[in-house]
Amino acid sequence: MPHYRSVVLAALLLSAGAAPAFARTATPQAQLYPQGMVSAADPRAAEAGAEILRAGGSATDAAIAVMLALGVVEPQSSGIGGGGFLLAGNAAGEVETIDGRETAPAGAGPDWFLDTQGQPLGFRQAVIGGLSVGVPGNIALAAEAHRRHGRLAWSALFGPAIRLARGGWTLNERSRAFLERSRDTGAHDPAGHRLFYDAAGQPLAIGTKLRNPVLAATLNRLARRGAAAFYTGGFATRLAAKIASETPRAGAMTRGDVAGYKAKVRAPVCGSYRVYRICGMGPPSSGATTVFATLKQLERFDMAAYSPRSPVAWHLIAESERLAYADRDRYLADPDFVAVPVSGLTDPAYLAARGALISPDHSLPTVAAGIPVGVALAPPIGGGPDEHGTSHFVVADRAGNVVSYTSTVEGSFGSGLVYGGFYLNNELTDFSFAPAKDGAPVANRVAGGKRPRSSMAPTLVYGPDGALVVAVGAAGGATIPAQVARVLIGMLDWKLSARDAIALPVIFAPADSVFVEKGSALEAMIPALLALGHAKVQPQAMPLKANAIGVVAGRLDGAADPRSEGVAIAQ
Repeated sequence: MPHYRSVVLAALLLSAGAAPAFARTATPQAQLYPQGMVSAADPRAAEAGAEILRAGGSATDAAIAVMLALGVVEPQSSGIGGGGFLLAGNAAGEVETIDGRETAPAGAGPDWFLDTQGQPLGFRQAVIGGLSVGVPGNIALAAEAHRRHGRLAWSALFGPAIRLARGGWTLNERSRAFLERSRDTGAHDPAGHRLFYDAAGQPLAIGTKLRNPVLAATLNRLARRGAAAFYTGGFATRLAAKIASETPRAGAMTRGDVAGYKAKVRAPVCGSYRVYRICGMGPPSSGATTVFATLKQLERFDMAAYSPRSPVAWHLIAESERLAYADRDRYLADPDFVAVPVSGLTDPAYLAARGALISPDHSLPTVAAGIPVGVALAPPIGGGPDEHGTSHFVVADRAGNVVSYTSTVEGSFGSGLVYGGFYLNNELTDFSFAPAKDGAPVANRVAGGKRPRSSMAPTLVYGPDGALVVAVGAAGGATIPAQVARVLIGMLDWKLSARDAIALPVIFAPADSVFVEKGSALEAMIPALLALGHAKVQPQAMPLKANAIGVVAGRLDGAADPRSEGVAIAQ
């Protein structure tokens, strides 16, 4: 895999801070698997990836096919109208990351989400229409990944998705539920209404055979002409015009904004947790730093001595999350616009000091962001909603290559706008609506060409022998880092299988709030958590959906979230 070694070395230098760079204790000569595997949130998309693997495609080829198929059968969550982050690892344990996050139009400025009185817009007011749409990045991401790591012809990767869009797929219970509760976006555009709702405005029934010939034509065009057919020419001109016509202010998207989009290869954020090497997606994602901080701050505790049934274990996880999310909210943003202190935030000494604030006996009354090495003046904390229309998938091939890819349109059905048969994202609402606090600019404020902060956390973990242990990621907005961290604690500390680790309940503790997954075993632990000093612990339904592939004795062990309709399929 070209360019990996230099990228990994750069990432290790970036993330290690004052400590020596974490290195593999051994490098596998040939990490081969008996068969490839795909884990995705929808069985039809998982089968699309498995089909590509059976045809001799690489893990990257199969991941692209999964992304395209998900855009057909799971349009509320992902697709070519959105963007994503991709981690690719090879048999030698080298990791590369590609940033396909959407960008704001050049005309956007700090007041993008302010009303005429200078006050932040209401969330739904900002979401629906062109104001929330960033230039879609998934096709550019796929093209860059395929250029670097593809094995089959580009056009071959579109076959499964085109067949689904043209031949039809069955509306399932999960998608029908999204259509019901997200009518303001799902049915906003007449094209979306025609696809998924009846004449009375009701979502079509579960089991209805759906077809999307307009999307099939779009995919066929991209398959034949390549990614340039999305970002240039008449297609791009009409895309920009569609968004601009629905944008109620100056500075709307232009053809130049679309044509200027580039997916970026960025250095992964890697570091050590116990004997493992953890690698994730750096800024503009907050995923890697938040997951890594949550784990590293717990390193002084013998988590293996606890069990998943221990309230103290979940208390410790919640306390670590609170500290990690406080840093996330203050510092994480697009590194092309803001100096993000990744090295300081992942420095072992800094995280050890943060972890020293955690006690197994009582909760911190309040938490605040720290000041890591390299920060002279910390920016104020900025607010902003988080993505909920997201899907994660993982692919491994027989040659030892693995891809962990999170794709999103942000909210359910994104902005509600439909173009070319697909929903357009509302990613720009991941920016902080208020551009400043107490006169100081917040890191995640809107700017032309800027990428909004994300919670997505595709992750790869390697053992002390350099071999892959797990590839994992999740969907579910700001809960994503918490979901991934609990899977890794389950697998690395509690020695659970990927399946059992994903089935663990979720505790989500951003700043001074603590939420436990409603209906899970954690609800029974609320009195114990309150006794440990947490001011308020609330049960809450959360949009949880994780997927993973673990490696057990050299064989792939795929897992999908039991809360979803996802599956893992072997080649």
